[in-house]
Amino acid sequence: MAASRYRRFLRLCEEWPVEETKQQRDLGSFLRQKVAQAFREGENTPIPDPEACDQMYESLVRIHTNFYKNKYPRLKDTTFTGVTVEDCRTILATDILRQMEDRKKGTWKRLQEKFSAKKPEEDLK
Repeated sequence: MAASRYRRFLRLCEEWPVEETKQQRDLGSFLRQKVAQAFREGENTPIPDPEACDQMYESLVRIHTNFYKNKYPRLKDTTFTGVTVEDCRTILATDILRQMEDRKKGTWKRLQEKFSAKKPEEDLK
């Protein structure tokens, strides 16, 4: 029975898309890591709580298939601020977040980083 659960999770991982714009913050990548940790021995991994495992799988399938999005359709695809889904994806991209962090730094800090021979992380040590 553990083998079939393992194969179902693998199939789900294959179907789940990986968003390249969200480096190290992607749900698909996180899911793959957790499945690899949970099933270290592959099909031979003992499952201590099969019911919880099945429940987790069903929950992930509902997220993947947009079950609740389809069950409760929205009238508009924007938020109360008027931002669309595509705008949110763009804003949450890793590159944009890095640019925003760089802008938050003061002028002195940016100049210090630019002309410093060593990295700022080394200053903390």
